[in-house]
Amino acid sequence: MPKKEVPLDYLTRYLPIGTDQQVLSLLQQHRVQLTITRERKTVLGDYRHRTQDLHHRITVNGNLNPYAFLVTLLHELAHLVTFEKFGNRVQAHGEEWKRCYANLLNSFLALQLLPLPLQQALQEVLINPAASSCAEDGLMRVLRQYDQPKENHLFLEELPAGAFFKIKDGRVFRKEALLRKRFKCKEVKTGNYFLFSPVYEVERLTE
Repeated sequence: MPKKEVPLDYLTRYLPIGTDQQVLSLLQQHRVQLTITRERKTVLGDYRHRTQDLHHRITVNGNLNPYAFLVTLLHELAHLVTFEKFGNRVQAHGEEWKRCYANLLNSFLALQLLPLPLQQALQEVLINPAASSCAEDGLMRVLRQYDQPKENHLFLEELPAGAFFKIKDGRVFRKEALLRKRFKCKEVKTGNYFLFSPVYEVERLTE
């Protein structure tokens, strides 16, 4: 996976306007080696705690829009702060991590530099932060507003029933019924059924 360790002075290009100084202060305070990666299919960011005298290491996908980049970075920083306070004695996304994440989010919300829809979505996140950065459905919908549009790419919930779509690994599915909070979809090749989040991004296939 090609990676690029970004000098802190150049991090500004990845962040929402006005948030760079607070982010830089956190990275320097906690001795973070931040690495920007290409898009990864399964994760948006990653944290590895320091060993001996090495720095903490955080990676974030470089293709994210500035707001998604910030949210993902704060998610990983919360893991760092949790490790520094509790080591490996607590669950990865337990109550201790949720408190650390909420504190970081609040510190940036206090700046009042984020768009109002995003501030409101993050306030909802504070009630019970999810284990996956950007994973809350409402937050995903808001963050998507700031992405560059991609032809035929949309959330699964935006497709009509019976539509065919492709996911990132190339598999093709047919959208079927909504079961509670997820859509039941049939894989065309195998006939197997899978459940997808309504805000899972897919590529719509035309007839």
